[in-house]
Amino acid sequence: MKKRWMTTVMAMLAGMMVVTACGDKSGGSGVNGDGPYPLTLVVNQVGEIPDPKNQMEEKIREYTNTDLRIQWIPYSAYDEKVNVMVASNELPKLIKLNYTPTTISSLEADLFWDITEQLKNYPNLAAQPQAYYDNISVNGKVYGIPLFRDMGRAIVSYRKDWLDAAGLKEPVTLDDWYEIIRFSTEEDPDGNGKRDTYGMMLDKGYNQGTASTLTRLAVSQGAPNKWGIDEQGNFYPEFVSEQFFDVMKLFRRLYEEKLINQDFAVVDSSELNKVYESGRANIRISGGNGQSLQTKLEKVVPEAVVDVSPLQGPEGIRVPGESGNTGFLAIPRSTVKSEEELAKVLTFVDKLLDPEMVNVINKGIEGVHYKVEGDYTVTIDADKDAQEVKPYRDTFPQRGDLYNMEKKPKGTELFNKNKQIVYENENYIVPNPALTLKSTTYNERGGELEQIITDAQTKFIMGQIDEAGWKAEVEKWRKSGGDQMAAEYKESNTNQK
Repeated sequence: MKKRWMTTVMAMLAGMMVVTACGDKSGGSGVNGDGPYPLTLVVNQVGEIPDPKNQMEEKIREYTNTDLRIQWIPYSAYDEKVNVMVASNELPKLIKLNYTPTTISSLEADLFWDITEQLKNYPNLAAQPQAYYDNISVNGKVYGIPLFRDMGRAIVSYRKDWLDAAGLKEPVTLDDWYEIIRFSTEEDPDGNGKRDTYGMMLDKGYNQGTASTLTRLAVSQGAPNKWGIDEQGNFYPEFVSEQFFDVMKLFRRLYEEKLINQDFAVVDSSELNKVYESGRANIRISGGNGQSLQTKLEKVVPEAVVDVSPLQGPEGIRVPGESGNTGFLAIPRSTVKSEEELAKVLTFVDKLLDPEMVNVINKGIEGVHYKVEGDYTVTIDADKDAQEVKPYRDTFPQRGDLYNMEKKPKGTELFNKNKQIVYENENYIVPNPALTLKSTTYNERGGELEQIITDAQTKFIMGQIDEAGWKAEVEKWRKSGGDQMAAEYKESNTNQK
């Protein structure tokens, strides 16, 4: 794996040198002259690729005075394609990067502009909370503009009609979670006389990434978010905390009593969604919106009522902080060769956050995609919105109605409640202290180490190993590089102070 990674980086470096030698292929810098600035942009594809001559894209070109040309790349192959583009001399002037070990290496190699000092010169970019920039920084430097996303997305959605009928409330303690799940599985909440419902279901990604159900529930009960720091400044992984182990024991009990789906280790999230949307499952922790579930569910079960609540535990609301982005837009030094041209690119991005562009990117064209009703706006055609507006809304920098939007989209009571909880979650975020710290071990073997633990968690929940077996797996993780990774995070953290 290390050899392949090094080959990729060397290919990127070689590609950048070729680009520099051959010059820009995008049709000239556009620095001189009064015409629209030729700006090439590469982002990931969302839905169908829009017609480049559509009204939205034309409006963006006109407002930003650019000859904008967008290349859309499928999300599933994005990082691989970007690496190939770099190596084959096809870099644009602005490109979406994901925060991966390979990307971090390219930033450290100075292949992209460090814009840390430039941000203050652009009113919209300077107005965004510093935390968003900190979460994409490398060695304290900022190399791009975040594609903003809420940092406290985790929320609890549940069948309110089921809980009301049982006299239950939204969960706080692990005992609450157990009782809701037990009732919803054993006591026939849909009243059809069959045991065909689940209180909660898991998919095979239940313990992975920022959407890990184990992490989200453990943090609500007092555990750290991915990594904790003790009084001596030492880093320790979340899974050695008492609260995290209590959550694992809860799921082990649920599995043993057949209160969660027995195939969770292999089932896809798409299959799980179908069960929830068919009315056969109750509670879940997700980053989605409860209204979306309600809309789909009521087509099958008209009397169903979905509600949402914040993720909370004995100490109150506690939510694992996420990175706050879905990647970031970086500017290659090979295609944007001067500070004068760098300013043009940054001006383009800054203009995207002006009120007029915020409306276009979030809602589309008035009269075509949305209409104004009093103090709100209303989507005219949801399918048209998904096809023509969503690709830009999901790939351009914007913060929804949190920044420069005069009239907010009109939503249902449930939609607005969900959104308000997510906004307020930012007051209760538990950050991941290792998010932007440097670890050579993580870069080279992070995936291998994570696999050791995620497999062990699954084995423990399924009863294939006991507590002694779990501790043996943790020890294996330590000796395989886990302890080294923790030491590197401590050193990096010390160096940043």
